[in-house]
Amino acid sequence: MRIIGLDPGLRHTGWGIIELKNNRLLHIDDGRISPSTNLDEGDRLLIIRNKLKEIVDNYNPSISAVEQIFVGYGMGSSLKLGMARGVSILVLAEASLKIKELPPKLVKKTVTGYGSASKSQIKAMVTKLLGIEPKNEDSSDALAVAISAQHIGYKEISSNLENKQSGLDLAIAKALLKDQNV
Repeated sequence: MRIIGLDPGLRHTGWGIIELKNNRLLHIDDGRISPSTNLDEGDRLLIIRNKLKEIVDNYNPSISAVEQIFVGYGMGSSLKLGMARGVSILVLAEASLKIKELPPKLVKKTVTGYGSASKSQIKAMVTKLLGIEPKNEDSSDALAVAISAQHIGYKEISSNLENKQSGLDLAIAKALLKDQNV
């Protein structure tokens, strides 16, 4: 089962692809889409759309996960982030992928065990879990989203794709879903 995780943004959209094979998480690739800030918003969104479509077509993920908007951002930042999320979700939907939206605190808690973990803590755990150094902070966050999706949100999909989820994974998933307001 191949999972794409996205950390959308108008300045930087992080992406990460992992694969679950024989109950092991494998790093496939990661990166960031960074349109020039000199372009208007429409052109930046088009670049995000086209590059993300290319990534999805190239890696052919089975499922997808996108980080939800953190409500603490200012109104303008939230609007721009929402536009990037919308384009990202559209690309995933066009590829007929199931989309799981995950709250940032749940992603942090799933990967590090702490809902208020710092970016450096997230990167350290992603590095440890996947045995690689993420290319940048944005792709590290996207890989964390993909890892979280594998653990908590795809019981019914993953059972159809592989039918191999351990009892520990199910227990973790139940505990995390119960505690979504981390």
